[in-house]
Amino acid sequence: MNITAPGKASSRTGIPSKADRDRILAAVDAAFDSQVDFLSDLIRCVSLRGHEAGVQELVAAALQERGYTVERQPIDQALIGRHPAFSPATIGYDNSWNVIGLHKPTSAHGRSLILNAHVDIVPTGAQERWQYPPFEPTRRGEWLYGRGSGDMKAGLSAAIFALDAIRAAGLELTAPVQIHSVVEEEITGNGAAMALAGGYVADAVLIPEPTDEKLVRANSGVIKFAIAVHGTPAHPREVSGGVSAVQAAMQLLSHLRRLEDRWNEERTAQPFFDEVENPAALTIGTISGGEWIASVPSCCRFEGRIGFYPGDDPQERVKEFEAFVAKAAAEDPLVQRCPEPIVEWVGVTHAGYILPPGSDAEALLAEAHASANSPDSPPLQAYVMACYLDAAVYSVHAGIPALVYGPVAENIHAINERVSLPSLRRVTKAIALFAAGWCGVRPAIKKPPASRV
Repeated sequence: MNITAPGKASSRTGIPSKADRDRILAAVDAAFDSQVDFLSDLIRCVSLRGHEAGVQELVAAALQERGYTVERQPIDQALIGRHPAFSPATIGYDNSWNVIGLHKPTSAHGRSLILNAHVDIVPTGAQERWQYPPFEPTRRGEWLYGRGSGDMKAGLSAAIFALDAIRAAGLELTAPVQIHSVVEEEITGNGAAMALAGGYVADAVLIPEPTDEKLVRANSGVIKFAIAVHGTPAHPREVSGGVSAVQAAMQLLSHLRRLEDRWNEERTAQPFFDEVENPAALTIGTISGGEWIASVPSCCRFEGRIGFYPGDDPQERVKEFEAFVAKAAAEDPLVQRCPEPIVEWVGVTHAGYILPPGSDAEALLAEAHASANSPDSPPLQAYVMACYLDAAVYSVHAGIPALVYGPVAENIHAINERVSLPSLRRVTKAIALFAAGWCGVRPAIKKPPASRV
């Protein structure tokens, strides 16, 4: 399904007229309380990996009520290993699918647009450490608390309500628009990969991840791994005859820090990354090991991620990582007493991307950002995000200009996650103005009332 091929765009139209702009901005303000209510409903959906069905049903219903053509898109696991946008997965996708909402104008002019947001969230950790229950959205002053509030259900609400505002202003978009509500962003990126593999392309994509109202200039490539270390179990009376898999794993972890340092040293030769503090960012997210409190542990397994640079082949980085682990294990006096560690690839294995400066899309977003903010606010700023973003799927594999721009949020992936509501309001306004300028608008055609018999 090729919705609209990128590269077929007409000339840039720019921000709408002042009268249209004022009506769009006023419409965002008028509906903002409803937007926060919708965001709160999204937060109440515990959309952990493999449990996104409930939130996707909510999104599908919201889009259907607005008149979009709505498609439920399952993820085809047969594409893993065959399509370059897909990454290794460790679960089935029976209860996970994308929701695609389509606006198709009767007569298309202007440039097509994708608004992408992911609905999957990361675990909360110990819920008793949260100030408010993580799935009971709580508004305090200018903040809305809850898991997924910032990353990135606020962005999804902004995409939907931005397009609502254009309609409420008495306008309709003149080019095709798609809303992609995707799964799997937090672990594999296979939701966005499936949307792309299904032919859902456009002239630009905007992803309202929480970016502090800045534009992402580039992001890191990422590979996610698991390493299993097997030792020799033993009783405490014979501890000298055993080899602790936990201690060997800790040794191996310390060696991986050297790889992180080595890859970080490369940043000086990379455009836009020379001042990024830790672009490789080795993170160990989970660890488990041992079988009994009074036994030398026989197994330890840990999972993590490490980053690299746009333009690098992720498969080459995979090979480099595997070779480093094998060499470090062979040279460490403790680890060499264990069988060779087993490296598995359990998530994103994907290249990074760069958004080249000077594009029409960026210029228009800068205008929209300025119009959505007060006159004394700074212009749109750009920065590097050293993590995986679904924007890489569209940029690397389809050459689609990918803009990542969203609200201020704090404590994402952490305790007491929260999103700034004034920031969300501004971002919704900016997205609305961007969509209107990118796609083009015309006065909405009012349907005549149905005749009465």
